[in-house]
Amino acid sequence: MTTTPSQSFDIVIVGSGFAGVAMAAQLKRRGMDDFVLLERADDIGGTWRDNTYPGAACDVPSPLYSFSFRLNPDWSRLFAPGHEILRYLKDVAEEEGIMPHVRLSTPVEEAAWNEATGRWTVRTANSVFDARVLVFGMGHLADEAMPAIPGLQGFTGDVFHSARWRHDIDVSGKRIGIVGSGASAIQIVPEVAKSAAEVVVFQRSAPYIMPRLDRAFSESDRRTFRRNPDLMREMRENIFWYLESTFASRRGIPSYLKENKRLALAHLNAQVQDETLRAVLTPDYEIGCKRVLLSNDYYPTMTRENVVVEPSALAGVDGATAQGASGAGYDVDALIFCTGFEAARPPFAKIVRGRHGQTLEDAWADGMEAFASTTAHGFPNFFMLNGPNTGLGHNSIVYIIESQVDYVLEALDWMEREGVATLEPDAAAQAAYVDGLQDQARGTVWLSNGCKSWYLDPGSRKLTLVWPDFTHAFRHRNGSFSPSGYVAEPRAEPLVPTPVLADA
Repeated sequence: MTTTPSQSFDIVIVGSGFAGVAMAAQLKRRGMDDFVLLERADDIGGTWRDNTYPGAACDVPSPLYSFSFRLNPDWSRLFAPGHEILRYLKDVAEEEGIMPHVRLSTPVEEAAWNEATGRWTVRTANSVFDARVLVFGMGHLADEAMPAIPGLQGFTGDVFHSARWRHDIDVSGKRIGIVGSGASAIQIVPEVAKSAAEVVVFQRSAPYIMPRLDRAFSESDRRTFRRNPDLMREMRENIFWYLESTFASRRGIPSYLKENKRLALAHLNAQVQDETLRAVLTPDYEIGCKRVLLSNDYYPTMTRENVVVEPSALAGVDGATAQGASGAGYDVDALIFCTGFEAARPPFAKIVRGRHGQTLEDAWADGMEAFASTTAHGFPNFFMLNGPNTGLGHNSIVYIIESQVDYVLEALDWMEREGVATLEPDAAAQAAYVDGLQDQARGTVWLSNGCKSWYLDPGSRKLTLVWPDFTHAFRHRNGSFSPSGYVAEPRAEPLVPTPVLADA
């Protein structure tokens, strides 16, 4: 057995989506070059590298769904398609000098805290990395969720998840089953229905859908943005505060809930004339409980002759027949799963080991949690970006990520200034922070009666994914580091050699 020598860095970053790229870019801007960024895939980009399905686009306006320090005047539309967002991330990585620090095709198999050395040991399939600080930027949408469907192994057609789109499979003239009716499905269904012989949408619950107020940016717009970046900043700020105003409905304020529901149902009523179909497409839960979606073409697609809405979940497969929970069966040539991601119980929690060998999965037995939504008791010098209680249902996650990056940088500065070797949140401080968030979540739509969503931990039913407040409140509370609530261990003083006295 050969031993792989470890490669030593001050900081190891895991993941190359928005979080990893933001962290690396700010380190580079500070002249902090002693880091490596590990990416399991063969290219950077995270969610926008993986999700290449037809119609993939962001549901947050692009001037805001981008870094504040890297405004992009060249978006083609207000809501950019996925390939433009990926190109943007790649351009940022290249132009910020990040790529020489990136190790592609390097999936992390274990990240373990070494008590003896006070450092992290990060093992991959063919390399070992040693680091003082570990930053995970894996995000919520990294590992697709595939439900266990009886008989699926014996399905005679093609099966794949929307996040692993099979571009080698032509859906033209085929019978396609779409499993799910969430954010990916409402973009995929209109595209697939254009050429498929039949599309069956297995809808476990109907989503609320608002109009997508999209528009193209003209070349004149783009020239103006290039000449005057302040106009982009002003647009960005206006979008941010408009989206912030929509949080009131998530808070459960009756007047805002009523108005949002009125707008969503008016959109449905205007686009679907058939009363029976409209009833099938009408949600039966409080608006905002699940992600409110944006689309102008999903409802019209539902009225096409080649589209069928099965108002129940996929319950089983028998040969080529996909069976809904209602008992209805449909013969299909392919099943496309738009079933989301392992967000509430992320797989990376199994491979991160802190003090005494405890994994994050063990620590999160009652639901994932973090102090300041960024650090975890029992895991020294460990930071998570876009982790517990950072998700949003109404604004841009990039704003949250940038706030967390600022927090991490200030923590590193403080450790250097104060001569701190290890930094770890106190258990009581973390518990108080987490309990406070759960108290704050009471009365929100996410905890309303009958609400079932991926925002909640499947076991404890705690709100572990979403930040239960305005987005700007996250930055106010967690965008600057404070040592309060942390246990810090000082660096060991170097041994001073005993002077040797010459004989008299």
